[in-house]
Amino acid sequence: MYRPHPEYRDDSAHQDDFAYQDDFAYQSDAARRHRLPLVISLAALCALILVPVVVDRVAAARVESGTAEAFQEGMGTPTRPEVHVRGFPVLTQVASGTLRHVDISARDIPADEAIRPLPVTELDLGLDDLRKSDDGSEARARSAEATARLSYTDVSNALGLEVSQGDRPGRISARIAMPFGDGITVTVKVSAVSGNRIAFEDFRVTSGVLPDAGQALLDKVFEQPVQLRNIPNGLRLRSVTTTADGLTARFSGTSVTFRPADAAQGSAQG
Repeated sequence: MYRPHPEYRDDSAHQDDFAYQDDFAYQSDAARRHRLPLVISLAALCALILVPVVVDRVAAARVESGTAEAFQEGMGTPTRPEVHVRGFPVLTQVASGTLRHVDISARDIPADEAIRPLPVTELDLGLDDLRKSDDGSEARARSAEATARLSYTDVSNALGLEVSQGDRPGRISARIAMPFGDGITVTVKVSAVSGNRIAFEDFRVTSGVLPDAGQALLDKVFEQPVQLRNIPNGLRLRSVTTTADGLTARFSGTSVTFRPADAAQGSAQG
């Protein structure tokens, strides 16, 4: 029986293996060559998407910083407010000179020049179609809405009485210390009146006995509404409500402006 020599090899099998390996390597190289243009295209597409977004975000940050600085200067806040420019892209809004919508959140707006100063603890302001004047002296919005929060501590200082939330919605409670006895507590209705003023009316005694002198004192305290002089010009007070922490005043208006040079005078106009 024929037996192959030990040194004999069947080279056809090895040739098939080499042929398979060569074919696999060819296919791998071809796949890589086909994937490379796709990877380059995807990278270019990402760059086309991300670069404008980054550039627009940088432009938005600059506009927000400039608006915050102007608002702080105009309203005299101790800290710079938070500003957010809405809508994309911002670059086209800047180029047109009009920002479609801007949200501003400011704290501790002073009211130093008022007879009975009532600072604004926090002001949330939404401005539509905000445009800066050519000389940069003012910023004007086509329309705006705002919510101001007034702490009971500041309301107490303005009235000269210790004030807190009342027993019913729309009313506050005021306590009057008496030389003898436990003092007197009254509740007072709060409401919005013209000229961006808050009226305090219809006070009622809920505890204690109010002497005639106390009656005259309260009549004098609540006789004149307290005017808010620290609101951007053009906003009109629409309503006042009570909360556990203070008063909430809501405003709206058209052609709303704030100016660094005369903010205090302009915001005092009713």
